[in-house]
Amino acid sequence: MHISENYMVPDHFQVIDFNKKLKSWYLKNHRPLLWRQTNDPYKIWLSEIILQQTRVAQGTPYYEKFLLNYPTVFDLAKADERDVLRLWQGLGYYSRARNMHFTARQIVGEFEGKFPETAAQLSKLKGLGHYTAAAIASFAFGEAVAAIDGNVYRVMSRIFGIQSDMLSNEGKKEFAALAKELVSLDDPATYNQAMIEFGAIQCVPVSPDCKICPFNDICFAYEFKMQSQLPVKVKKLTVRHRSLHYFLIRKNDELAMRERLGRDIWKGLYDFYLLESETAVNSPDDMDDEPILRVLLKKGRISEIPRLYTHILTHQRLNVRFWWIDFQPGDTIDLPPGMAFYTKEQIEILPKPILIDTLLKEENYL
Repeated sequence: MHISENYMVPDHFQVIDFNKKLKSWYLKNHRPLLWRQTNDPYKIWLSEIILQQTRVAQGTPYYEKFLLNYPTVFDLAKADERDVLRLWQGLGYYSRARNMHFTARQIVGEFEGKFPETAAQLSKLKGLGHYTAAAIASFAFGEAVAAIDGNVYRVMSRIFGIQSDMLSNEGKKEFAALAKELVSLDDPATYNQAMIEFGAIQCVPVSPDCKICPFNDICFAYEFKMQSQLPVKVKKLTVRHRSLHYFLIRKNDELAMRERLGRDIWKGLYDFYLLESETAVNSPDDMDDEPILRVLLKKGRISEIPRLYTHILTHQRLNVRFWWIDFQPGDTIDLPPGMAFYTKEQIEILPKPILIDTLLKEENYL
C-alpha cells in the first residue's frame, strides 16, 4: 500500500485481500434483510427509495406494505398518488413517494415495465442519485460499479485515511477513485452489500469496536486514533425554527381540510387552516390582524388544545399549536380558500402528515 497525496492507495493484491476479508465478514455477520433475498430490480428499487434517510427497522414494515399493495411496478404505476402518499404516511420526505410514483409510471410508459440495467441509465430516472442507481445496477444486474452511501464513505475514510472533506469536489474525486479500485469485478453485488453492511453494524459512527474489526491491521483511523474525526464533513446543518398555528374548523362533526400545494413541506398531504408567526403565539387574539381568522373567531366557538407539539424534520424544527373552532349545524361559514369539509371516514383515508394524524387520534377524533 502506498500513500498518495492525501490517503493510502491499495495495490492490486491488497485489493484482492481486502475483498476476501470483507466478503468473509459479510457472510458471517450480515442481517437477513428481505430485499437482499431477491435480484428483482423493482423490489430492490423500492427498498432503496424507502430506506433513504430511514432506519432499516422503521423502513421494513413500509417495504412490506408497499409490496403487498403494489407487488409490481405496473401496480404502483396505476395507483392514485393520494393512496401512495397515505401508505407512505409517517416516513417523512414525501417527495420520495411522489418521485417513486412518477418513476414507476415512467418505467411502465417509456420502458414497458423493464428497469434500465446500468447505473448511467438508472441515474436519469427521477429520484435516483448516483448511489441508488449504482446499488440497483449492481444488486439486480451485476454491474461492477461502486455504491457509495454514508456508511461506505465512513469505511473508506477510516481504513484508507481519506481526510478531505467528503462534500468537497476534491473529496468526492478521492472517494470515487478509491471506490473504483476496490469494487469487486467478480461479485459487485456482494461487495456493495458488504461495504454498506460493514459501515452499518461494524464501522459505526460512534464508538466502533475496532478490536474485532478484520481490518484493524491496516486501518488508518485505528492506528492514529482518529475514528471520531473521520470522515471529514465540514458543512453544518442549519435548522430553521418555525411557529405554526392550526385551526380545526368543525361543523356537524366534519373537519375543514385542504391539500398542501406549493414547495413547502408536506406537499400533496392534507392539513387544516394554518397560520405561521415569526415568534411564539399563546392566543389567537395575537393574530387578529388576519381577516379570515378574525371572521372565524367571531362566528365560531374556540377552544385550545393545551399542548405545544414539537415536530423535528431534518432541516426544520416545528413548534405547533392547535385550536378547535366549532360551529353550529345551521351556521353559514365562508371557508378559507382551498378548504372543504370532510367526514371522519374520508379523513381516515386522506394522506396526512404524521403530526396531524397523531393529533386527531389523541383528540379521539379518529
